[in-house]
Amino acid sequence: MKVLWIEDQEPVRDMLNIAADKAARARVQIDLVLAHTLMEAERRLRLERFDLVITELTLPDSYDGDMTIARIANMGGHRIAVSTANPDRDKIVETAVRCGCNIAPQPVFKAGLPYNRFIQRPEAMLDFMFDLMENAGAQSSRTAA
Repeated sequence: MKVLWIEDQEPVRDMLNIAADKAARARVQIDLVLAHTLMEAERRLRLERFDLVITELTLPDSYDGDMTIARIANMGGHRIAVSTANPDRDKIVETAVRCGCNIAPQPVFKAGLPYNRFIQRPEAMLDFMFDLMENAGAQSSRTAA
């Protein structure tokens, strides 16, 4: 599974990098690409195909959560998942679902993510990502690359 994770906080990106490295060593089928701004993510989306895009709602170059989702959704047929501490996350995701966006219907509270478990058990990170892909419809591919 190829995943683009848009995360603007460096300590979280560092933990995700460690988890991705552990997954590669354990031969868990995750290709994790990190971006720290929406512009960087859009550049990656133009050049590569992703199964899943996990994003914050507010980024250094995009303060409007609805606009962040819209810009990512317009970049391809990938599944989108929201992982944020933004208190408006439920309302923004609900709006995106009503608009027909290929988005996981339940946003993830970023502060509650088990980053240490992802590092200790890389297959837990893959399971987490597959859970976000559930009911993604014909757009997603659950097969590992």
